[in-house]
Amino acid sequence: MKVTLKLYAQLGKFLPAGTAANEAEVSVEPQTPLTVLLEHYHVPPEMCHLVLVNGVYVEPSARGTHMLEDGDHLAVWPPVAGG
Repeated sequence: MKVTLKLYAQLGKFLPAGTAANEAEVSVEPQTPLTVLLEHYHVPPEMCHLVLVNGVYVEPSARGTHMLEDGDHLAVWPPVAGG
């Protein structure tokens, strides 16, 4: 199945080679938890501050059990500091 993976800011370096902008369409097995997809692309869990699936926030405690579905859009932002 296909999922759109969007990684923002410095997380973009974890996207597959040749990816344009900040997103890639990737293939995953059915019933893949979102954490497994992120691990596959070596995205450090501590850098996954804001995680949305189809625009809906997924809490850290639910990320290991949230199963991705065909056509999902997974977007991840790192922690941001500012003043």
